[in-house]
Amino acid sequence: MTQYVLKKTYSFNVYTALDNCVFLGVEEKNSLYEDGDICVKGAIICILYKYSCTMTFAIKEINQRSDLLPHLKLGYHIRDSCDDIPVALRALLSFNSSNLGCAAVYRTVSPVIIGDASSGISMALLRSLGSFRIPLVSYFASCSCLSDQREFPTFMRTMPSDAFQIRALARLVSYFGWTWVGVIGVESDYARFAIQLFLQESVICSYTYSLMASSKVIINFSGESEMQGILKEIGRWNITGLQWIASEAWATATLLWEKFGDLLTGTLGFAIRRADVIPGLEEHLTSLRPSDIHKSGFLAEFWEETFNCRLNGSVNSHSHGVGNYLDRLPCKGTESLDDVYSPYSDVTQLRVSYNVYKAVYLVAHALQDMSDCKGGKGPFSNGTCADPKHFKPWQLIHYLRRANFSALGEEVNFDQNGDPIAYYDLVNWQRSPDGSLHLVKVGFYDASSPAGYSLVINDSVIQWPVGKQASRSVCSDSCPPGSRVARRKGEPICCFDCVPCAEGEVSNETDSLECTRCSEDTWPNRARDLCIPKTIEYLSYHELMGIMLCVVSVLGACISLSILAIFFTYKDTPLVRANNMELSFLLLVFLAVCFLVGLLFIGEPSDWLCRIRYPAFGISFALCISCLLAKTAVVLMAFRSTLPGSNVMKWFGPNQQRASVFLGTAVQVIICLIWLLTSPPHANNNTDYHSATIIMECVTGSEVCFWCVLGYIGILACMCFLMAFLARKLPDNFNEAKFITFSMLIFFAVWITFIPVYVSTAGKYTVAVHIFAILASAFGLLFCIFAPKCCIIILKPEKNSKKHIMQR
Repeated sequence: MTQYVLKKTYSFNVYTALDNCVFLGVEEKNSLYEDGDICVKGAIICILYKYSCTMTFAIKEINQRSDLLPHLKLGYHIRDSCDDIPVALRALLSFNSSNLGCAAVYRTVSPVIIGDASSGISMALLRSLGSFRIPLVSYFASCSCLSDQREFPTFMRTMPSDAFQIRALARLVSYFGWTWVGVIGVESDYARFAIQLFLQESVICSYTYSLMASSKVIINFSGESEMQGILKEIGRWNITGLQWIASEAWATATLLWEKFGDLLTGTLGFAIRRADVIPGLEEHLTSLRPSDIHKSGFLAEFWEETFNCRLNGSVNSHSHGVGNYLDRLPCKGTESLDDVYSPYSDVTQLRVSYNVYKAVYLVAHALQDMSDCKGGKGPFSNGTCADPKHFKPWQLIHYLRRANFSALGEEVNFDQNGDPIAYYDLVNWQRSPDGSLHLVKVGFYDASSPAGYSLVINDSVIQWPVGKQASRSVCSDSCPPGSRVARRKGEPICCFDCVPCAEGEVSNETDSLECTRCSEDTWPNRARDLCIPKTIEYLSYHELMGIMLCVVSVLGACISLSILAIFFTYKDTPLVRANNMELSFLLLVFLAVCFLVGLLFIGEPSDWLCRIRYPAFGISFALCISCLLAKTAVVLMAFRSTLPGSNVMKWFGPNQQRASVFLGTAVQVIICLIWLLTSPPHANNNTDYHSATIIMECVTGSEVCFWCVLGYIGILACMCFLMAFLARKLPDNFNEAKFITFSMLIFFAVWITFIPVYVSTAGKYTVAVHIFAILASAFGLLFCIFAPKCCIIILKPEKNSKKHIMQR
């Protein structure tokens, strides 16, 4: 029977050996450097030795099986790397000189290494082993950099790559809404690559280690020993209430609880998959007896630290242990591991030990696959197989990469990079009633599940550092809808200010980077998170101002027609006949039209309505002023006709008066026709004056024509005022000239006031001002000219006589 030697390295170890020997090395990831000590010390050695014993247990179990490697036996050799690259390389090279007897004892041997636990040391060893192509299987080296098969083609591991852990951490911080996170890592390949991956994978802010930082959530990619130094500094600064997020390097490092339990309560971390039980392992671990302790310095140191005693002739008598070594009592030789609690014999958290167990079985199954290979169906050239008795290291690598097996009911598979499919337990550090640490599984991360279901958390059972809810850790509060994120110059991306969206813009998402402009017919609501239809504004018949103006317009028209009826009823009286009855009738009709023209300015504007309202306004007032101008001219002509030898009235009879009214209005009609033919008024939706409102208005089209219409009315009014002013003191009773003069003064006051107000207002108020000017000027003409006459006709009929009129 051919025996293969698997050499094992202890504590922070991993080492290979000479040609034709298979060496398996197991080592622990963490070491403690303190007070000048080298390698491990204190209680940590219990854990490290536990991993070593787990490997020997797995080898023993395999050697006793008849279904796995029935014709091969596995052996091992242990070397300590002290978590130090020079020490590790020295131990690796020492196999060339210290194991020459291997070939003489065993017929066929070939090296394979289990270890190192440290990613940095594994990389150093792999580069040294490159030309030999000797496989290295790590049980705790998790750096994603080791997945590069071009640089490390002989690397395998039973520890998931940090790439999976980083995805789990990124989903964890996203799940709890943490965006301002501190990240700590020592200067090592493990921490450097982990932090780099985390920043790429996550959508949060992070900062480097600083005790004065404002974040309440700290992710630590350090090892257990480095974590002790960090926690000491945290305690010195009296910083409490931090939510620690542990990487797998220390997620189950229960030894930290003894000194820093108050700081670590509520810690969350992803721990590698735990085996509920490895049958027979506990018995194997506790089978160590005092008679075994002198077999190696490792055992002696472990025994002294576990039982706090001193062995005679111990090589550890000068530096290792806790307190003054010489003050310890001698070991009695009756100590038993069954009588004390030790992390070494604790099998409740079989995580790293389980990886060691799987690493040994990976090598065993690879050798089994090699033994089962059929000639002509092999993986090498021409279908050849490797000879289990004379294989080369690179041939074993091929079988390692393709190994698939079951360990304790779990299917163990590897991807193309030699990484196992990741599964992590999310553990929460909870304080038990007696003050001890209780690692509670509160969730898990399964990389084989779909992205949305890979992380499962039962947050109802999580114990938090402070309070009953997760810590809130953000640099800046989220920007609510209606605002946008404004980055702070020179600060991380999660530190920002919230700026309200500009006028006309909205944002309907939290932490929106940009605001979106609303369409032309919509406008933001008050919260600026939704575009709503703009308010449509025009002077409506249904609003109070429109109703009032409408009532006044109709009332003015009714009063005009009522006065017309009175004048028609009393048309044969001297007063009516003496004041140019025909022109008075025309003036009253035209004033009624002016009042009704105001109605054209009320209601929803349309193109046809806009083209009617302005010409109707201009022509109706031109008619009124032309009538007044003709009446004033009649008064002047009548006075001239009373002079001896004057026959002027025959040139200004009724026909000439009608013609003057027609000519005075014809000019205005021509202006309006030119306006309508060149650039007519039209309806327009105006959003310039008030962005939240659509003002439906009539645009004049040609401003020149609009002001020409007003200007012509002004010219007629000025001519009328001048003539009436000249005739105001003529000696006739009921001389209309003075009333026309006063009415023109009111007319000028109204329209001179109208111009600046009209220009400075917008929307329905512009229309209202226009209607008010029309009504005010029309009422001024109506009451100033006709009110005195109506008063005499109705209230003082005795004065409505020829005798009274003829009196000077």
